[in-house]
Amino acid sequence: MSNKTITLTDTLYNYLLEHSLREPELYRRLREETAALPEAIMQIAPEQGQFMHLLARLIGATRIIEVGTFTGYSALWLASALPEHGRLLALDISEEWTTIARRYWEEAGLAGRIELRLGDASESLAALCAERTLSPCDLAFIDADKCAYEHYYECCLRLLRPGGLVIIDNVLWDGKVADPRVNDDDTRALRRFNRRLLEDERVELSMLPVADGITLAMKR
Repeated sequence: MSNKTITLTDTLYNYLLEHSLREPELYRRLREETAALPEAIMQIAPEQGQFMHLLARLIGATRIIEVGTFTGYSALWLASALPEHGRLLALDISEEWTTIARRYWEEAGLAGRIELRLGDASESLAALCAERTLSPCDLAFIDADKCAYEHYYECCLRLLRPGGLVIIDNVLWDGKVADPRVNDDDTRALRRFNRRLLEDERVELSMLPVADGITLAMKR
């Protein structure tokens, strides 16, 4: 099969940003502050944030779960897509990183729409699944421990309404998922996960070459 997906050179990527990105100045400041951290590679790209914001608006999301918040950049994009009464539940394990996030959420006026739960995401999701009074969610974004993706996905699917959307990050993993010479734990976990989603008849599916690769899975 011939490859019909365009190759993004740095010049073309910059053109894409210059002609589509509407990143608020506050978001840019958070992105630049995060870029100075040793873990900066974990931050999503700005065009991905804007795309997820659009998806949340398109499905009329009012309840969102984010698995892996880091310094809060993706949460800014998602929470700003919510109506005033909407809520985003952010799950993360790091007090250090989410302290940065809280600062920017406050400045953006979005702190009232975001609830942060610190701790192991698997345990937090299990607790949510046990809360029988919890309203179904509209959207879930998964961007945390790659070896736990299958568990995160199963929990999020249980928490979603029919027609709800799961967005999974890093599914192309810098190309390593397609490189048979690479066999570290994270890469093998992502390969298993990608194959499992392809075979999952409970969802409509699309994998897209956005940033480090994202998969969209809509619950049937």
